[in-house]
Amino acid sequence: MLDYKGIKFHWLGHDGFKIIAGGKSIYVDPYKLAETQQKNDADILLITHNHFDHLSMDDIKHVACKKTTVVAAKECAEQLKPLGLEVKAVLPGDKLSVQGVPIEVTASYNTNKTFHPKSDRKVGYVLTLNSVRVYHAGDTDDIPEMEGVRPDVALVPVSGTYVMTAEEAAKAVDERIKPKLAIPMHYAAIVGTEKDVARFKELVKACPVEILAQE
Repeated sequence: MLDYKGIKFHWLGHDGFKIIAGGKSIYVDPYKLAETQQKNDADILLITHNHFDHLSMDDIKHVACKKTTVVAAKECAEQLKPLGLEVKAVLPGDKLSVQGVPIEVTASYNTNKTFHPKSDRKVGYVLTLNSVRVYHAGDTDDIPEMEGVRPDVALVPVSGTYVMTAEEAAKAVDERIKPKLAIPMHYAAIVGTEKDVARFKELVKACPVEILAQE
């Protein structure tokens, strides 16, 4: 766990996070959760796109409860209906407030591979928590839209194959995102290794890099 200016970041593996701030528990893309994380305590649940390792109904059922508001890429809406929860279907460029948390929806897509086409309108998110802007990039390559995000904390995929390589991610952080802190994700589950994370940390010059232990 990392405490950054009163915001607690728990990395749950792959692209999954639990972020706690202002009394809210916010989950992003929970997947293959450890039993200790199966708490049904989500105030807000964010889903970036419809692939099984991001929209995992089994894992969603472990964190969601009656109070949970789900925010998901529009392509996910039908799959989420059986939950019986409030689902806000979003597209890149949308802005909304959920339970008092300002959320901006960002573009997230591939430029040199075909797994996440721009036309699908898969998403990332920017949350404003305690006046800190937290950017979860989703499954993306280095894209021009990153330049307008201006986050304090950036959660960035580094594994290659389906997303940016460590080298591409470091370049995106240094030249486009320019956060105050970067946290790598999208490794040690389906693709990506500790070597990718170490390489990313070695290359990033714009800010500190925090590597979180999986919980």
